[in-house]
Amino acid sequence: MAKKSSGSTTDKKTSDKKSNEKKEDASKNSKKGKAKTAADEDVEEESSSKQTKGGKGALKPATAINVRHILCEKHSKATEALQKIQEGQAFNKVAQDYSEDKAKAGGSLGWMTRGSMVGPFQDAAFLLQPSSVDKPIMSPLVKTDFGYHIIMVEGRR
Repeated sequence: MAKKSSGSTTDKKTSDKKSNEKKEDASKNSKKGKAKTAADEDVEEESSSKQTKGGKGALKPATAINVRHILCEKHSKATEALQKIQEGQAFNKVAQDYSEDKAKAGGSLGWMTRGSMVGPFQDAAFLLQPSSVDKPIMSPLVKTDFGYHIIMVEGRR
């Protein structure tokens, strides 16, 4: 009888361990999305889907990014700019025509480090893969106190 009871104890320990692992995974997943905006989730989904293709696209941690953006105070103008880019116009050309900030030179902000940008902008920018102005990989509209941003990244380091 001692053998049977020790076997069932082992089985119980194994099932308890699996149960605890499932609970931990569930709690991790439930914690992930609580403080994110809808734009953050869109960017994360877009970025993670690109990272999983073949493993080559996985982003390495970066401390600085070469970033461009288009800033519009009004949502309608930002949406119009986003549509122009999706129709095939170059990001820098659309930035010159639509952006309402000092980065009129094609929307270039240059190399920016973590901590030098506002929260939602930084979160979205560091999730993006580098791309060119002719075929940009962009964020969805990102809302900050300054207005609505369309963001692309040209380099990471």
